[in-house]
Amino acid sequence: MKIRRSERLVGMTHYLENQPYRLIPLPIFAKKYHAAKSSISEDITILKHAFLVNNIGYIETLPGAGGGVIFTPGINQETATHYLTELQQKLSDPQRILPGGYLYSSDIIGDATLLRKIGLLIATRYAGQKADAIMTVATKGIPIAQSVAYYLNIPYVIVRRESKVTEGPTLSVNYESGSSSRVEKMELSKRSLPQGAKVIAVDDFMKGGGTVSGMRNLVQEFAGELVGISVLVDSSTQQSNKDTNVTTLLNVQHLDAKVPALTVGLGNYLQVTDFSHFNG
Repeated sequence: MKIRRSERLVGMTHYLENQPYRLIPLPIFAKKYHAAKSSISEDITILKHAFLVNNIGYIETLPGAGGGVIFTPGINQETATHYLTELQQKLSDPQRILPGGYLYSSDIIGDATLLRKIGLLIATRYAGQKADAIMTVATKGIPIAQSVAYYLNIPYVIVRRESKVTEGPTLSVNYESGSSSRVEKMELSKRSLPQGAKVIAVDDFMKGGGTVSGMRNLVQEFAGELVGISVLVDSSTQQSNKDTNVTTLLNVQHLDAKVPALTVGLGNYLQVTDFSHFNG
């Protein structure tokens, strides 16, 4: 059955979007759509342009017998700014202030559309860096980690305060909670990460930096490499907490629980992210 080019392009787009960071040989498309390899090559050229123009990501072509195409999801700076501004507006309501200087964000993390945007923002930040896993701490960081893992096409692992019997043997580290100055513990199953894994750590909220420090120590215990850390909201005030390896989407600039008053600004995301691949 002959398939029209328009239908083929739709099918190839769907296939690529569901297989990010995977090398796909062109013969796979040629066989799937009963088309000549030259026709598929022309299709890829069309899709390369369309993906950039429509802010989907970029397609890289690798020549040779073992070559093919690789799709990298990501957005340009204009779209990233729009997403961040939307999140900023959502989070700026003073009624979100919780005891202890925290902010209610469960509705944002629970919104599938906003969650996809958060995941795509973070995935764009680490585009092409070839991490092996996303790490987060239970529980609010889990949806964010899952969203990022989808776009980077890698697994995510969950660090827990207390291990579960279903996790098997665990590796634990002690860390100082920056917000309470208490020594706490976090654990990760030994089967979660291979030795030497490259890890991206994500979390929903950073106040004292203790959780971030604990995840960094865990990665070191696995002899891994911490590619970077990304948090949705940064409310830390101490300069020592301004880790250059931490990417923040939003930043709490002022919070007064008594008034109540809240000012939320943009974090350092736009300054530390390379958008060059995603400019159409």
